[in-house]
Amino acid sequence: MSVKISNNLPAIDLLKRENIFVMTEDRADEQNIRPLKILILNLMPTKSVTETQLLRKLSNSPLQVEVEFIHVASHTAKNTDSKYLDSFYTTYEQVREHRFDGMIITGAPVELMPFEEVDYWPELSEIMRWTTTNVHSTLHICWGAQAGLYYHYGIKKHTLSKKIFGVFDHSVMEYHSPFLFGFDDTFKMPHSRYTTVFKDDILAVPELELLAVSDEAGVAIVKSSDSRQIFVTGHAEYDADTLALEYFRDRDSGLDTAIPKNYFPDGDSSRPPVISWRAHAQLLFNNWLNYCVYQSTPFDIDEIGKK
Repeated sequence: MSVKISNNLPAIDLLKRENIFVMTEDRADEQNIRPLKILILNLMPTKSVTETQLLRKLSNSPLQVEVEFIHVASHTAKNTDSKYLDSFYTTYEQVREHRFDGMIITGAPVELMPFEEVDYWPELSEIMRWTTTNVHSTLHICWGAQAGLYYHYGIKKHTLSKKIFGVFDHSVMEYHSPFLFGFDDTFKMPHSRYTTVFKDDILAVPELELLAVSDEAGVAIVKSSDSRQIFVTGHAEYDADTLALEYFRDRDSGLDTAIPKNYFPDGDSSRPPVISWRAHAQLLFNNWLNYCVYQSTPFDIDEIGKK
C-alpha cells in the first residue's frame, strides 16, 4: 500500500524520485478501504525535513496510511513560513474532536529547558492528555519521548555532562515484544541530545516496559504495557546525512561539538557516513504500524478511547 498525504505537499516529489509510492488524496478517495489515520505533531524547526523522514518510514508498509500534520498554535515558528503551515498543517483545536489510530510526537530543540518553561508546554500537555482518549497508539521521539514520560509517568530528564551524539549499539531487553519483532539481539540507532532518563526510574513504574538500552546512550525504547504510549529516545528516522549536517552547522557556528561517534568512517568527517541503522529503523516503524496500531485499533474509528 502507500501513504496518503495532501495533494501538494513538497515531500511528494522527493519521495517519488526515491520510488516510494505516495497516494494523493484524490486517488485514495477512489478506494473503498479504511486507511489508518495517523496524526503527526511536528515540533522540529525544519518542518519539511522531518516530514520527509517520517513519511519515508510510514510509506514502506503494506498498510494504507492517511497522514495529517499539526503544529502548536502557542508557538511562533521561526524557520517555517506561516503560509506553509497554513497550507499543510492544522492545529490541535481543529482536530480535538477527531480520533486517530496513531500519532507521532517529534523531538524539539528545547531539551535543556525545564519542561514547564517551554512556551507551548501547556498546549502540549493538553495534547498528550487528549491522546489517552482520542488516539489508539502514540509514538514519541527524542525530546518528545522525554516529555511524554514526564507528563504521563512523572519521570524526570537529567542533563548530561556532554552531548550524546552519534550512532550507538543497543541491546534488546524484551525479545517477545511485538514492537521489536524481527530485531537482532543488538541494533544501531542515531542519537543527538543533551539529556537522558534513568533506567531505574523506568523500571520503578509497573505500567512501563523497558524494551532496549544502550551502554553509551542509555534508555532507548520504552512502552506502556498496553502499547498505547511508545517512547523512543533516539532518531531511527534520521537520514544518512542528518548527523553530518548538524555537526557541520555547529562547527561552522564556532561551537565545540565533538564529531558524532560511530558515524564517519574512521572518524574522518571528510568521508561520507555509512548507514548502519536503516533496516532496523524501518522495522521499528512497520512494527508500530502493524502490531501497536493496525492489529488492535477498532475498525470503527469512533470507538477509539472507549472502554
